[in-house]
Amino acid sequence: MSKAEHWQLEGGEAELYERHLVSAITALWAADLVARVDVRDGDRVLDIACGTGVVARAAAERVGSGGHVSGLDINPAMLAVARSESAEVNFVQGSAVALPFDDASFDVVLCQLGLQFFPDRGKALAQMRRVLVRGGRLGLSVYGPIEHNPGTMALAQALDHFLGTGASQTKRSEHVLAYSTLVHKLVDEAGFRDVAITTETKHVRFTSASEWVAIQLTATPLASLLAEQLARRGTMEKITAAVEEALGTYETGAGLELPQEAHVLTARA
Repeated sequence: MSKAEHWQLEGGEAELYERHLVSAITALWAADLVARVDVRDGDRVLDIACGTGVVARAAAERVGSGGHVSGLDINPAMLAVARSESAEVNFVQGSAVALPFDDASFDVVLCQLGLQFFPDRGKALAQMRRVLVRGGRLGLSVYGPIEHNPGTMALAQALDHFLGTGASQTKRSEHVLAYSTLVHKLVDEAGFRDVAITTETKHVRFTSASEWVAIQLTATPLASLLAEQLARRGTMEKITAAVEEALGTYETGAGLELPQEAHVLTARA
């Protein structure tokens, strides 16, 4: 499996992702993104790397009967869940580096927490600009440094410690565009203008660190990528205990509260 294919979900993993991670994490960032880009009545919107469709659904609530929302993802399992969650959005299977849409066919293009996984980010951004009308709005987000995302950091360290160096590659790959200057440069080089980046921190909540670990190891690509290693006796317990210890300072009376940092970018075509 290539680096570009690491963030892929199969079958029940996609359903678990929608059930456990969308409400806890991605819905928070989705609401922020569509508001920041000012998705409005009548807009034609494309959500790239839409996953199970949380951003597309948030956009659909704003565009009204005069607008239209499409969601694109390369993963059929994620799209199956997306279609089951919303009949209002046109979900299409396809690649971000070869968008199956006409030039200047959208007013808004959104891409939440997906740019880091594309095999050719420059080509993907050029495609985003191609399908936007002149003056159309781009909104995208990427995670900040892993060190500023303690939940991911604790899990990555535990995976490497108990499963060997490289076991955390998929989790660490979420943060390869950690520096806002790099994201700004990529978007600027793709020909966008009025590029602005804000670094935001949101707090995601789980009942406990053990729940955080269980969800990460069943509702993300780690479930299939590490299945054989995780099946070894006692492995899950050791990883969970290590993460619980590392995240002890984030435990509250109401459960686990983790800060999560991302860079949110807006620009115009």
